[in-house]
Amino acid sequence: MFDINPMYKSLLVGAVLAILWALEAIYPMFHFKKGRVKHDASNITLGVLNAMLVGFIFAGLIVSVTEWAAKEQFGLLNIWALNPYVELLIGLLMFDCWQYCWHRLNHKVGFFWRFHAVHHSDAAMDASTAVRFHTVEIIYSASIRLLVLPLLGFSVSQLVVYELIVLPIILFHHSNIAIPAMLDKCLRVFIVTPRMHWVHHSDIKEETDSNYSSLLSVWDRLFASFRLREDPQNIRLGLGDEFDQLARGSLLGILKQPFNKKLYATSSQKDKASIS
Repeated sequence: MFDINPMYKSLLVGAVLAILWALEAIYPMFHFKKGRVKHDASNITLGVLNAMLVGFIFAGLIVSVTEWAAKEQFGLLNIWALNPYVELLIGLLMFDCWQYCWHRLNHKVGFFWRFHAVHHSDAAMDASTAVRFHTVEIIYSASIRLLVLPLLGFSVSQLVVYELIVLPIILFHHSNIAIPAMLDKCLRVFIVTPRMHWVHHSDIKEETDSNYSSLLSVWDRLFASFRLREDPQNIRLGLGDEFDQLARGSLLGILKQPFNKKLYATSSQKDKASIS
């Protein structure tokens, strides 16, 4: 019933990214220095390479583990006898909650943070930042997903439905678009919005340690990690001076960042004031 071609995901991401890229040029919230094309090209190139890698290594594995779970009636959704639409809704909620927990864990565990910080070190955050993740993080996240999917009983089709919903919203809440405050307020009753996620990308520790949700904003409210700023235009994005100066936005610089001992040693001396 939910058999959807995974290729739609790539087409949707490309279309939404193009629309947001144009809107960011017309209605930006933050005015960054020159070099937007180079900055976005590095982020998008990394995102494309990661997507190709995941498709090559993990696509078949995901199909195998989900089909095994269905055949063996393993996993929560396979145990419960539910209407397909109810099953989809519950599955989406459970998986989105997992995404919240996994994101929060990436901020709390030192090894995970070292690689996740690549995403946060972008001091010129825009929609392209949504696909800026270190390849090592992509690999271990996809590996963990191979365990989570059968435990939930999540099928490939249900996963595709979730990604078709969540990916445009992730691109949107990373975007550098000055949407009206009232519109943002209405939207964030349900979903994560730019004014929520800009706070998460602040270089202030207490703000970085907030707003972990990917799709639904309810998880941050439920788990007491919801935070807003009355002056979002004054948020300093990125991870502070050390990262801004030493972790430049070239593709090679992005990939080398987690292995920069000087960079992380300096951050540790400050008790993770900027990056935890």
